[in-house]
Amino acid sequence: MSGKHIIQPQFRDTQPSSKTEKQKEYLILLWTQPFGQWFPLNRCQVSSYSDQCILTDNRSLYHLANAVVIHHREVSSSKLLLPKSPRPEKQYWVWFNLESPSNCPNLNMADNIFNLTMTYRADSDIFTPYGWIERHGGTEPFSIPAKSKLVAWVVSNWNPNYERFKYYEDLKHHIDIDLYGRYHMPLPKANQSLILSKYKFYLAFENSKDTDYITEKLWKNALVSASVPIVMGPPRANYERFIPHDSFIHVDDFSSAQELASYILELDKDDKRYQS
Repeated sequence: MSGKHIIQPQFRDTQPSSKTEKQKEYLILLWTQPFGQWFPLNRCQVSSYSDQCILTDNRSLYHLANAVVIHHREVSSSKLLLPKSPRPEKQYWVWFNLESPSNCPNLNMADNIFNLTMTYRADSDIFTPYGWIERHGGTEPFSIPAKSKLVAWVVSNWNPNYERFKYYEDLKHHIDIDLYGRYHMPLPKANQSLILSKYKFYLAFENSKDTDYITEKLWKNALVSASVPIVMGPPRANYERFIPHDSFIHVDDFSSAQELASYILELDKDDKRYQS
């Protein structure tokens, strides 16, 4: 969770009239750690202002917090897992969610409780995408890593009923695909990008087609590894809101998995087309 997305000017009481005005601090309580994964809680600067926010997961500070960020997955089973009401005056509750609606149980429990939304959707109050593109600021041109393999896919949640698995079962009859993950070849985190960078293509198949649901499968597994993403998820137009139209391959561009495989094999034989 990037600091520049944690907080927006909604939490500002007044704008400083001069540089000498005392800097304000805002306490942001993270009520639940997303997916149980701990990460450092550092200070972050409020965008465009000199004010600072302090991030904490210490629930004893609840009554002092300016905002409470609550990740849906960890509280979805019962409202009893939410902070006890009544909430302090002027405190914001932020509904934080990184899952697609189809994988979010009990969504209606959040109705009429939260003040702000914080999700991967661009229309959220606080936009928190899985990744984004920044202009390369260096003087050295980017060099594509040497490619010695064709297609990779990292998958841990193996469910043959999902559309992505059915598509894979068809695609693998026409092209070789190396599988990594819980039930397949090991992929040490420390070497993940290095290993995946050896592949020309990566299957960035999402588990749903919900709007803006574009996860680390694209950003980290494919783009950070400098592999061309072959995506399944939202429509092509949705991807093009965030990445260049010619930087990925969408399965919807092909009438069948066999047609996609033929296109991949064509690019494999033509380095100029592949790199363009």
